[in-house]
Amino acid sequence: MPVVTIVLVFLLTVVVTGFIGRLLPIKAPMPLLQIGAGALLSAFGFNVEFDPHLFLLLFIPPLLFLDGWRIPKGAFFRDWKPILALAIGLVFFTVLGMGWFIEWLVPAMPLAVAFALAAILSPTDPVAVGAMTANAPLPPRVMHILEGESLLNDATGLVCFTFAVTAAMTGVFSPTVASISFLKVAGGGVVAGVLVAAIVGRLNRWLVRRAGEEPGIQILVSLLIPFAAYLAAEHVHVSGILAAAVAGIAMHYGELSGRPLAATRMQRTAVWDTVQTALNGIIFVLLGEQLPAMIRRLPEAAEASGSGNDVLHLIGYVVVITLMLGALRFAWVWVSIRLTIFRAAIRGERVEAPATRLLAIIATAGVRGAITLAGILTLPLALADGTPFPARDVAVFIAMGVILLSLLIASVGLPLLARGLEEQLPEPERRDTEANARMAAAEAALRRIDKVLATPLTDPQEEAVRAEAAVTVRDVYQRHIDYGDLSGESAEDMQRVADAERRLRLAALDAERDTLYRLRRALVIDDEVHQKLVHEIDLMEATLTAKTAH
Repeated sequence: MPVVTIVLVFLLTVVVTGFIGRLLPIKAPMPLLQIGAGALLSAFGFNVEFDPHLFLLLFIPPLLFLDGWRIPKGAFFRDWKPILALAIGLVFFTVLGMGWFIEWLVPAMPLAVAFALAAILSPTDPVAVGAMTANAPLPPRVMHILEGESLLNDATGLVCFTFAVTAAMTGVFSPTVASISFLKVAGGGVVAGVLVAAIVGRLNRWLVRRAGEEPGIQILVSLLIPFAAYLAAEHVHVSGILAAAVAGIAMHYGELSGRPLAATRMQRTAVWDTVQTALNGIIFVLLGEQLPAMIRRLPEAAEASGSGNDVLHLIGYVVVITLMLGALRFAWVWVSIRLTIFRAAIRGERVEAPATRLLAIIATAGVRGAITLAGILTLPLALADGTPFPARDVAVFIAMGVILLSLLIASVGLPLLARGLEEQLPEPERRDTEANARMAAAEAALRRIDKVLATPLTDPQEEAVRAEAAVTVRDVYQRHIDYGDLSGESAEDMQRVADAERRLRLAALDAERDTLYRLRRALVIDDEVHQKLVHEIDLMEATLTAKTAH
């Protein structure tokens, strides 16, 4: 079947499932609907030859890049300790614990293959978690930690998976070599991501200063950066997954010093939202499309697992392994928190332990997804001597079963656990409030208006119109400062202003935005406040610019 047809059918399926999800009286998690739709496509003879390497290149880099770009950086770096504990510590703990457990549970699976399966089951999928909690949102800090974990644990899990597969192929494994290689691969991925983002960003700003900024071109640049970071990292044999995520983080900081036009930011946001929706949807549709083929191969997989033709026995493996993954995750988080409380007690500090329900939420949120699917399908078909790769079908079926079961558990468990949950992990107080940021931006706007008025015009009538318009604009900002009216102005009000007032308003908005970027660079406000206020300014500027064009 032509690739274009496959892509169009998958995109149409994403659209249809999106409408179905909104029309259903009971809000079903979108990933489950998309998996079901993919299985239905397969039942009607729609078969796709899955290429995991191509899948990793086309789908994963842009999604991780976008996560790195949009995740609140203040929260990410503030909670770096729990994020690293989950993204690195928990992955190693899962690989070791689950590797030995799977080898004991499935006698036909060699230890190296069991470790490979455990490694590829360790990364989590925040996209699925977000979809599961749409009707029962998690506490913000918990969601930030889960998002940060997912940015980093993909690389950790894939590196461990590569080592385990190599051991299965060669029969040789060296912990020392593996540790050094992990540091090289992970550190190299970070460096590659930063370098690509810095080089592209600097070159792009240089070209924009000389040729002007075209929103369409800037959007294409942003779309190409994650692929450039991924391919550059893979070319030097370091983590392309981590490079794409780090490039997104670096891109955010690069734009604080060289911000694009408002039109570029707004159009780019819309394009990336569309890309994210399409790629996420296609991933789950593709998973569903692969599911019937795996079900048809259940008897062979059951026989290869050493359980004869007992398919229920193989399904039992999936259930037990999924529950064990959740138990290990719960145990790791519980022990980490207890150690934190113990260290705080030694320092004479008092730290309140979070509720057990919150720990259960973090354990249940360990949903497996795209990385697990792509990774497990890269298992070699044969060893170096030509013999079939041991227990490959068993590993593939277990991995896909864990993905589906973890999605089902999260779709039911997370809304129940999160319902009515009060803020258990409150956000630290910001050094400045949103109100103060609005005040600083309004004061900068007044100064910019005075500066514009100080420049005389050759036409006395035009200058009089500008002065009259300035009274209206100044009144708006002065009201913000004097009376604390921080609600801003609606687009409908802005559309009724005169041409002269509109030009002054654009100048004032530019001053507001400059101040907000300065406050963010100085770490006076965090990402959430900065992005919210800049977005409001972009909306107002876009309204004024559109009116001027007419």
